[in-house]
Amino acid sequence: MTGGAADPVPRREAVRITRRRVLRGAAGLAGLVAIGGLLRACSPAASPNATSRLTLGSNYADDVPRRALQQVIDEFSARTGTEVVVNTVAPGPFQERIGAYLQGTPDDVFSWYGGNRMRFFAERGLVADISDVWADLPNQSDAARRAAMGNDGRQYLVPFITYPWVIVHRRSAWRAAGYARPETLAELLELCRRMEADGRVPFAFGSREGWPAMGTFDIINLRLNGHDFHLALLEGRERWTDARVRAAFEQWRALLPFHQQGALGRTWQEAARSMLTGEAGMVFLGTFAAEQATAEEREDLEIFPFPRLGTEFDAEMAIDAPINGFMLSRAPANPAAARELLRHLATPAAQSSYVMANPSRIPTATGADTSAFSNLQRQMIEVIAGAGRLAQFFDRDTRPDFAGADGMQAMLGDFLQHPEQDLDAFLARVQQLWDSLD
Repeated sequence: MTGGAADPVPRREAVRITRRRVLRGAAGLAGLVAIGGLLRACSPAASPNATSRLTLGSNYADDVPRRALQQVIDEFSARTGTEVVVNTVAPGPFQERIGAYLQGTPDDVFSWYGGNRMRFFAERGLVADISDVWADLPNQSDAARRAAMGNDGRQYLVPFITYPWVIVHRRSAWRAAGYARPETLAELLELCRRMEADGRVPFAFGSREGWPAMGTFDIINLRLNGHDFHLALLEGRERWTDARVRAAFEQWRALLPFHQQGALGRTWQEAARSMLTGEAGMVFLGTFAAEQATAEEREDLEIFPFPRLGTEFDAEMAIDAPINGFMLSRAPANPAAARELLRHLATPAAQSSYVMANPSRIPTATGADTSAFSNLQRQMIEVIAGAGRLAQFFDRDTRPDFAGADGMQAMLGDFLQHPEQDLDAFLARVQQLWDSLD
């Protein structure tokens, strides 16, 4: 096994969480804001040419995305003469401290996500309206525009890249073993039993970070209950005590024996690597799983959507296909230069540059050059084009104080530690969590 067993997670009768726990004060500022403030203090703010420098807050912390983003930023700097200092923070701390970060002295531009995670902060006036930037962006799809739009109908995000959540496996390993792509639940279960008989764990699984497990819940809920229910549930218009939610957890519980044990003690990177090494036959994850592969291994990867579960929503073939982008802080030190950087990040050229350096993603801009795309990237385009409905992902389709480490990440961890528990009582606690939000 790639990772060890997780420490037990306490069972919770209820989790009390308020907006104050997301928009944390001085303690939350210790990471992002302190680093951002330090960068500003060290920057030549007193220089007579103040518009020559920008800061960008980034959660592109893993080596491949970090280098790919730096390449795009260097291209912008070479073209404009504007120096951009990239302040990189790991995704987990970045997300947990984002509220305090935005209330402090954030970077001029920062990476973030489309959907409700963006709208939550836009609605509270913590980010800048960039509708003027959007007026100069011709290469954007309707899906990208919706992902960037606040509840007031204005734009707050420049979309940059996207990727699907899919089953990922190595083509050579499957061919050698005679495995075939499952189209139905029955075929998936038969494949899992064959893999076990061959000495493989069917599904690699790691959720130490808390959020990876959300993807598995999402796809089961999408297949059983449909895209509209997914959104209504995560927006609070449907209740977690609904029998349809219970059915999703029952299906997940039935599939868990085919997953690696000790998921809470294993990172998504470790899970991806166990698929690459052949310990596990496949992994359900975003295509960022390919960041763990060598160039040769990446060319051996195949992907496909999660199989049908035999419901009326099979025809939707809905998937999670999150959109990552960049936002403008509410009071940037260099507004004009920051907006110019956002325009650059929205271009097909900049996005193509990024995805060539990080081929586990594809651009959101229309008109991007796809002629040199890898086989994996072409598969990604095909999967997204074949999906009838696209979701942004659990923690982007709901409010951050519900999805965070003290919220649903902890709740799903409790379920993974105790899948045999009384689901009605468990879901009542989840609903109590939602009801406790102010």
